[in-house]
Order: sequence, then structure tokens, then C-alpha cells
Amino acid sequence: MRITLERSNLLKSLNHVHRVVERRNTIPILSNVLLRADGASLDMKATDLDLEITEATPAQVEQAGATTVPAHLLYDIVRKLSDGSEVLLATSADGASMTVTSGRSKFSLQCLPQSDFPDLTAGSFSHTFRLKATDLKMLIDRTQFAISTEETRYYLNGIFIHTIESAGQLKLRAVATDGHRLARADVEAPSGSEGMPGIIIPRKTVGELQKLVDNPELIVTVEVSDAKIRFTIGSIVLTSKLIDGTFPDYQRVIPANNDKELKIDCQSFAQAVDRVSTISSERGRAVKLALVEGQLTLTVNNPDSGSATEELAVGYDNDPLEIGFNAKYLLDITAQLSGSEAVFMLADPGSPTLVRDLAGDDALYVLMPMRV
Repeated sequence: MRITLERSNLLKSLNHVHRVVERRNTIPILSNVLLRADGASLDMKATDLDLEITEATPAQVEQAGATTVPAHLLYDIVRKLSDGSEVLLATSADGASMTVTSGRSKFSLQCLPQSDFPDLTAGSFSHTFRLKATDLKMLIDRTQFAISTEETRYYLNGIFIHTIESAGQLKLRAVATDGHRLARADVEAPSGSEGMPGIIIPRKTVGELQKLVDNPELIVTVEVSDAKIRFTIGSIVLTSKLIDGTFPDYQRVIPANNDKELKIDCQSFAQAVDRVSTISSERGRAVKLALVEGQLTLTVNNPDSGSATEELAVGYDNDPLEIGFNAKYLLDITAQLSGSEAVFMLADPGSPTLVRDLAGDDALYVLMPMRV
């Protein structure tokens, strides 16, 4: 293999694919990126056996061929090369090494044979649809913070995506929960998604996707089967295994009869929660919300360091109520709200609270209270 390509193109593609590669690997080939030069492009592929990413980048191919080299090492080398330079990649006659040459810099990397590189064979996909990158990004951004990190409840370690009829329209819905809070977001279901299986996309895949859908102009092609999902985003193809588990019936925890309505200004509320929670030793400490007509008092008590209170003018005209929440969870939810105002639907100090954005009804949040 012998090819020349622009450093900026090579770096951009390597930046996308190298992130999938785990830093510590017991299987040496999984530390490598597969490089395949053919026609007028260089195809790169990296995998951790659960997630696979490939990307094609333009290149001048003098001699076609394929090899694998350490992914993080190649990325670090290319990152440190001078801006605007050209990079020559050439494998040795025996295929045991590859040289990276740019200007006066020359590196030699050990290769492993491309025949050893695993292929995440996808099989056939039952459903294919196209989705605007902005819609996919919205579904992920609004829900990913609520993904559980508890490995024992593995079926909560991702975002549950499915289609559902809501108010006479078919919606594509994303849901994530860790048992303490729940986030739900909807977009109009794209053509082809009807009847797709409900799937759980793993946390790592969600994180990679979030970084790849940064161009609002793009249309993403999504292919789904019972066991795998594939996203085609421009020249990038991301294939991932799905979490093999049953997502709980989240509808049961969304309260329907909460009758106490609290309207807040998102920014003022978030800043006040942030200020009073400074007094707690960990961010997870409870903040108490005491409501009377037109006023909210936030209180944090920490036996080790003291207490803090702050008052806010709010829209509330119901019975007085005191309820406690995890301060970090409150801040996580308010960070997702796109409008300037939010509405909290409360019931009593022991029941879940519903939070909605007043700007639109495409997302809602459920938050479990804490004892204070």
C-alpha cells in the first residue's frame, strides 16, 4: 500500500474512528485501525466488537492495499504533524511495518495483518428510514443524561427507541431512565420506521453518535434489526450491537394526576439551585423546595458546614407544599429545557414530579423526590 493524503482529512477521519478503540485491550488487533486503500479513497475501520465505525476519506492511491496499525498512536502522530501538510503512508514489502512520512518527519509503525481484523457482520436489517441530523441530535441530547450507569441493570444502560402513537400521530420516541429520573423525547416518525422493534442503544454508541451528528444539514440513514443498528452519516458508517434486554414499562411511572402547577423561569431557577447546593458536600444532597402562593424557597442543610436559602418569585397558586429533590438531577433537567420557562406538575412530597418545557411538548421529564 502506498498513498498520499491531506493531513486535515486524515486527522478528521482518525478523530472519528480512533475513539471507538479501547485504550486497554487483551486482544492486540482491537487496538488497531484497519486501513484499506482502493480507488481514490482510504477506508478506515475500528471496532471494540460491540461497536464498529468506518469512514472513507479522499486519497491519492499509488498502490492499493490494506493493513492495520495502532489507532491511538497513528492519531497522536498525525495530530502533531504540521497544519496543511501532506502525509505519505506506505507499507513495507513484507507488510510488517508502515511508514508515515510528512515533510522531514518519518515514523515507522508495527502492523498486524488485516486478515486478523474482526468484522461486525451485520446481517440483514428489517427496517430502514431517514432522519434529519437535528431530530436525531434532539432525541439524544434530551435523554442521554438520564441513562443509568448501574451495570447490574444493564437494560437501563442505553436509550430505548421505539415508535408509538401519540395524539393521533405516529412518533419516534426516545426514553432513558436510571430509576431516579426519566427523560422522554419525541419526533415525528419518519417513513419506514412503522412497526420497527423497540431497541435499546448502548451508552457508548449514544456518546459516539452525539459527536457525529454535529452538522444540522445532514440526513442520517438508520437501519434496524432485532440485534443491531446502523447509522450512515455522510461518509461515516456506525454499526452497533443493541442491548439484549427488555426496557421497563416507563408509561407506568409518568404521573397523570399531578394537579399542583409550578411555573418557573429556567435560568433563575437553575442559578438558585446551583448557588444553594454549594453548601452541600456532594452535589447529590437534597435541596428542599417550599412552595406558597407566588413564592418558592430553596433550602439546603448540611450538618457539617451550614445551611443556605434562596427565594424566587414563581407562578404557583395552590396549597403550600414542601418537597425535596437531588440538586444535580434538577440541574441536569433544567439544562435540557430549550425554552425560558418550565412547568413542574407536583402531587405530594412522596410522589414523582413531572417537568415540561413550556416552549414545546416534544420532551418531558419525571423526577423522583428525596426525603428532606
